Parts: sequence; C-alpha cells; structure tokens
Amino acid sequence: MKTKTLKKNKVNVVTLGCSKNIYDSEVLMAQLKANNFDVEHESMDDDAEIVIINTCGFIDNAKQESIDTIIRYAEAKADGMVDKVYVTGCLSERYKDDLEKEIPEVDAFFGTRDLPRLLKTLKADYKHELVGERLLTTPNHYAYFKIAEGCDRPCSFCAIPIMRGKNISTPIEDLVTQAIGLAAKGVRELMLIAQDLTYYGLDLYKKRALSDLINRLADIEGIEWIRLHYAFPSGFPMDVLDVMRERSNVCNYLDMPLQHGSTKILQAMRRGITREKTEELIATIREKVPGIALRTTLIAGYPGETEADFQEMYDWVERSRFDRLGIFTYSHEENTHAYSFEDTVSAKVKKERADLIMELQSGISYDLNQLKVGKDFKVLFDRAEGDYFIGRTEFDSPEVDNEVLVKKADGFLRIGDFSMVNITSADHYDLFGKIVS
Repeated sequence: MKTKTLKKNKVNVVTLGCSKNIYDSEVLMAQLKANNFDVEHESMDDDAEIVIINTCGFIDNAKQESIDTIIRYAEAKADGMVDKVYVTGCLSERYKDDLEKEIPEVDAFFGTRDLPRLLKTLKADYKHELVGERLLTTPNHYAYFKIAEGCDRPCSFCAIPIMRGKNISTPIEDLVTQAIGLAAKGVRELMLIAQDLTYYGLDLYKKRALSDLINRLADIEGIEWIRLHYAFPSGFPMDVLDVMRERSNVCNYLDMPLQHGSTKILQAMRRGITREKTEELIATIREKVPGIALRTTLIAGYPGETEADFQEMYDWVERSRFDRLGIFTYSHEENTHAYSFEDTVSAKVKKERADLIMELQSGISYDLNQLKVGKDFKVLFDRAEGDYFIGRTEFDSPEVDNEVLVKKADGFLRIGDFSMVNITSADHYDLFGKIVS
C-alpha cells in the first residue's frame, strides 16, 4: 500500500561497485537532467517515482550486495513506494536472463553499454551533444576521469572483459575537452581510471599514449592534481614516469594492482609477468620517481595456491613495503579461464591469508606514516566532519587511502582548497596536523 506521494519524473540513481560505475552513473544523470528529469544520487528521501540501480558483478561479495539492493527496491515497488525499478551495469550485463527470471518485479534490465536504450525506455532522448557531460556525485573539486572502456587483458580470474567488452580508448582531444569543462566547473583533481590505464591509445594510435594524454591534461589551467589509477605492470610505459617527474601537477602516486607475489601463481593467473620482473619494475619506478606512493591490490587463495606460494607473497609484501595495499579473497567466476580449475583453497583459509597480509600491511603503513611526522604537506580538503576538517595529500586517493585531520578549532579551512599542513602525529591510516599556510 502506497504510504507517500511519489514525485513524478524524479529518478533516484543508486551506484554499487567501483569508480568506473560512479562515472557511468554521472553520465546517466546528466542525460536525465537534460531531459527534464529531477535526478538524485542515492537519495535518502524515498520519494522518487523511478529507481535505477547501477550494479557491480565483479566478485561474489559485490554481486550479493547488488542482488540485495535490487531485491530491496523490488519489494519497495511491491509496497507502492516506487513505481518503476530499472537495473543496469555489470551484474545486469552478465546475468540478465537469470535476473529477469528470478526478480520479475524489475521493469527492465540493461547492460554496460545500453545507455541509449535505457533512456529510450524512459522516453528520454540520448543527447549526443552531451557526450562527456556528467552530473558529479563527488565533491565539486575532484572527479573520476574515465579514459577508456573495456579490457583486452587475458587475466584468468577476471570477468571484466565479459561485462565490459574489449578496450576502447577515448580520443585525446575528446578527453581534453571534457577536462577543460570540468576545470571550468571547479574541478581541481582528476583521477584517471580505466580497466587498464597503460593500454590507453593502442587501439587508436597504435602505441601506448598515456604519457601524451597526461601531458595534455597537465596543461589545462585549473587542474592542480592528476592521479593515476589501475595501471597494469606488464608492458608498463616508462615514459609515464618521466611525465610524472617533470610535471608538478601529476601526483607522485600510482595505483597498480599486482595480484600476487608468487611467479607460479602469476603465471597461472596469465598476468604476463613474474615476481622477479615485478620487483625490477617497482625498483625502477621508485628510482625514477623518488618518494612515489605505490598502491596495489592482491588476491589470496587463487586455485592451487599452497602455503609456500602464500609465504612467497607474504615475504614479497614485507620486502616491497607498499604505501597502500588491499587484498581480495579469490572469487570463482563463471566463464573465466580459472573457472575450469578446482577452487582448492577453502573460504576459511582464504580469509586467514588475506587477514595476515592486511595485518602485515597495517604495520608497514604505521611505520611509513611515522616518517611523515614533523613534515609539511600540501593538502586538499574534501569535507568537514565532527571536530575536524578532513583532506588528503598528493599521495592519497579518496575513500581508499590516508586522510589528514585538522582540528576546526585551529582555524577555518574552505572545502576544495589546498593548504600546507604540518603533520604532528600519525596512526596506521590517518595523519593529524596543524595548518602552516
């Protein structure tokens, strides 16, 4: 029974998963707004006539969260709290037929490249002149900046190519135009994202063109930080490091998922690199860009991972001393190459191994943070919360890395501005400081 009045033509967009999904939701929202829809992102008002859920289908936990969210809104529709429920994104791309059978309350399912069809279903026009336009869901001073869609890598564990298709790079000129538009709206930090940044340009220019793109973006007035996420180690374009070192507004930061520290497991994963080559690459990166912050992600419990393989990864993490690290437990994904292998490591052992790595990394992070105490850093302030203004250094990305906390009582700071901060103390994942200027 309907308990409240729903606002006609109001759309609530709910986003699950990674920053690439956030970007896609922002593009969808811009198109809806241009078609005179009242659109909100993850509205708490529960008064939208239409709900669009942008799902993640990457690993088991993410899939379950997406399914739970769909069911929650399907039940809300049955109770008259919502008129229409649409589902898009990776889970929908991958399991559309199954979802249609299991959750018939959903009005329609759409894949990752079905934006025009979704808009048509809503009786909205796909406005080509808005390509690249977005309604930011992030604070106005930073934005995720997707430079390519899809992936050509053959990693055995990964379903992304199934859900996102082959790599398609966006032309440099188009990206420059988008970035100029974002800068004009007050965006000061661009976080470059793709399934694989380092593959950028091979399809368009027959060469790896990431350094060319970064140089062009670094020229744009108003863009003060450019940050690189999701680089692939095999075939890494070394000229990117030269640009990072030479351009002051390219952050000394690199997010490079390495997945494992055992050559045997890396070969089974079809990563195209050995642990030894990975160590050489890390050493070269640190030599070329002194002080760079390296973030990586790993997988625990890949099929066939023995105690010895895990110990090899553990010892490698201990030696490598990454600035940031996250670890997933292996998820056995249908239609991937690894799905033909027996999932030999129990869920319990996977979790134990992941926990051991994170305990190790926590100690490394604490030690590295203590080295920052007494030093001054340029900090971009993202928000105010409780008694603190909260920001980040160039070595930290939103949501996943360290934060810098400055007491409100110490002086006023404007959100979206940069300030110099002296670090007075630090724990495992937070830095505390005082304003210098």
